Amino acid sequence: MYSSYYDYSYYADDFDTAAAVGLGALGAMFSTFLIIILVIAVLQIIAMWKIFAKAGEKGWKSIIPIYNVVTLFKISGLSPWLVLVYLASVIPFVGWIACLVLTIFQANGLAKSFGKDAGYTVGLIFLAPIFYLILAFGKSEYIGTKAEV
Repeated sequence: MYSSYYDYSYYADDFDTAAAVGLGALGAMFSTFLIIILVIAVLQIIAMWKIFAKAGEKGWKSIIPIYNVVTLFKISGLSPWLVLVYLASVIPFVGWIACLVLTIFQANGLAKSFGKDAGYTVGLIFLAPIFYLILAFGKSEYIGTKAEV
């Protein structure tokens, strides 16, 4: 019936150029994001090392996973056994609330251990990388876990 011929050939130049530009842009954004995350991670490691040293702990304890949280809890005046509460994070809602409350208590204990007030606790919760750096390189000194502000 229809004797016309339709060309279904694929023109690689049009599609491949657009895909390459899109993938290149995506790769550049991902690389930039990765570099920013790595810089923040290195700064956090340096800050935690310095905070541990100020509190009389060995700095290398800040780079050992799980052990660094146990030591941070000890510096903050909390029982190291409370780290097990983080296992509750697998329980929907209840576990998340428990982890959030524990994180707030830890931030408050750390702030009080360095002679800071509740405002600093809020900073440790919402802008942790910045406030850990301030705590590490600022003039504040570790005054112990039983400190009252």
